[in-house]
Amino acid sequence: MTRGLARLAAVLGVSAALASGVRPHAHQLDPRIRITSPLGRAGLPGTIRIVARVDGWTQERPIPVNFYVDKLFLSSDTDGPPYDALWTDENPFEKRELIAEAELASGAKVRDVLDLKPLEVEEAADVRSVAVEATVLDDKGHFIKDLTAENFAVRENGTEQKLDLVMQNRDPALFALLVDASQSMAIRSDDVRSAAARLIAPLGKDDQILVAPFSRTITSVTGPTTDRATVLEAIRAIRHSGGTAILDALGEAARSLATLPRRKAIVLITDGYDEHSESKFEQTTETLRSNGITTYVIGFGGIAGISLKGEKLLARLADDTGGRAWFPRDERQLLAAYDAIATEVQHKYLITYTPQDQNRDGTWRTIDVSVPGSTFRVRARKGYTAPVAPPIRASLEFTGVGTGSVAPVITRDDIIVLEDGEPQEIDVFQEAVLPVTFMLALDSSGSMKRSAAQAQEAAREFIAAMRLEDQLGLMLFGNKPNAVHAPTERRDASLKAIDEYVADGGTALYDALYDSLEQLASVKNGRRVVVVVTDGRDENAASDGPGSLRTWDEVLAKLQQTEAAVYAVGIGSRVERDRLQQLADRSGGAAYFPTDVTTLASDYHRILDELRRRYIVGYLSTNRSRNGRWRAVEIRARQKDVAIRSRGGYYAPAQ
Repeated sequence: MTRGLARLAAVLGVSAALASGVRPHAHQLDPRIRITSPLGRAGLPGTIRIVARVDGWTQERPIPVNFYVDKLFLSSDTDGPPYDALWTDENPFEKRELIAEAELASGAKVRDVLDLKPLEVEEAADVRSVAVEATVLDDKGHFIKDLTAENFAVRENGTEQKLDLVMQNRDPALFALLVDASQSMAIRSDDVRSAAARLIAPLGKDDQILVAPFSRTITSVTGPTTDRATVLEAIRAIRHSGGTAILDALGEAARSLATLPRRKAIVLITDGYDEHSESKFEQTTETLRSNGITTYVIGFGGIAGISLKGEKLLARLADDTGGRAWFPRDERQLLAAYDAIATEVQHKYLITYTPQDQNRDGTWRTIDVSVPGSTFRVRARKGYTAPVAPPIRASLEFTGVGTGSVAPVITRDDIIVLEDGEPQEIDVFQEAVLPVTFMLALDSSGSMKRSAAQAQEAAREFIAAMRLEDQLGLMLFGNKPNAVHAPTERRDASLKAIDEYVADGGTALYDALYDSLEQLASVKNGRRVVVVVTDGRDENAASDGPGSLRTWDEVLAKLQQTEAAVYAVGIGSRVERDRLQQLADRSGGAAYFPTDVTTLASDYHRILDELRRRYIVGYLSTNRSRNGRWRAVEIRARQKDVAIRSRGGYYAPAQ
């Protein structure tokens, strides 16, 4: 028989078998493999179970399945389904690639690749919207359906709120099965396993389930997954040992699930014996409530039954988070509890509103949901904790000046940082090694004629001493400012302008300062510095009026916006000494006042030397208020012979 006829016969044979209802051997179909867990990041610590299913292969001899993380071999499972591998997700904030690969008897390989996206942490900006899930019951305990926004009233701290949305059709949710795997629960393990199917059966096809066994801590985690068989396999795989830390496990789960965007509920299955928790009850309920997690509890006796104390604790846990607690005495009651959870989830209303109080003050706010004009009972969470404004990161550049104005070497341990008098914890300390962008503002007024040659020579030395990676822009100012060129690494235009320097006219000092700061405003990277050299005050050529169109207050406002350091060199006795010093003090620069131009070159070198020995200190402010106000920051040196110079503070961001 030719190869083409043989292939046709094989195809006809399979078709005939299917038509007659006879299923061909699985290995004759195309096997495929798929990763069923995890389908996303849960953020829970500890070991993660990667689970894969092989479909279309039913031969008695199992096939090996290899697991890889980021193409690096993890482990191999050769003893048949369920195929799994244990993996520690050390950094859930980085993307990972999971691969499951099955090798068939023919030598062919099938694989599934799953990209695990990193967890994303978002900073809360406002108390924009609050979501409340509510269950409405009549006096006989029956669920009330088809209510609308007009039927509900919501009060926050006693103040009625305007509702944004009321809906009964729910979005897909994440259910975390927090299963007590301590030794005291071993006697009820069969009940838990047999009844779990009743809980997951009514859930929506897009609902994700996570299985997290715990004893003293959460151990291996399966999920989140939508594959129900994977969930049941995970429950069957639980092995009981050790003591119990219920509150610790709940808090750990709540904090980890907080970053997930889905609606979340925890189903806690335990006997209520908490022997090892370090967390307090109030801490745990606060964590659950602040993360909007409803808690359902199924508590039943283990080896010694369930204590009255344990029953009260579990009931309070559920009640404080808007859930319910059941204490079944046998398997029938356990199944009823599972059915009740699934049914209640299907009948919840989602109510959202935008609070009138938008302050991010971290306070507890009570919520009261009711159906006015009825005898209905409404079960919902009792409140929420308002978000706290994210911490403000402050960063300042400073210089330590020692005896004789020589910049000393400073380490993190050599300084103390106080913000408005409060000590701050330094978490960033480094030398300021980024390139500097300079604007050299050089006075070219008529009063500079006698010292023009020396000023030119000093400027040339300054330009020659700069680092190659630094950028330089040049501003000459007489009757008006002349922006010769914007900052650049090339020096030819600057040197040409210095060679052609001519002193004449008045002194437009304020305009030159303002325009120099404006040139630096668009610089995004590195440090920004204005070096201004002048021998006079802001005045016109006749010395009978101002030399600038800009005012002093406008210069100070521009300095605040630009956050550049100003180094001022005021030559002689006619300079506005107080104002030049003010610029230096506010910006963290320095001011020098030589009697004549002969020391100008050495002043330039002092500026460059100081800029090469500057430091950056950073910290998270203990003051979270976002009011746009100035905060005074004092950087103190522990050495007595070192003085610190910085801009002295920063403006807090506004709301």
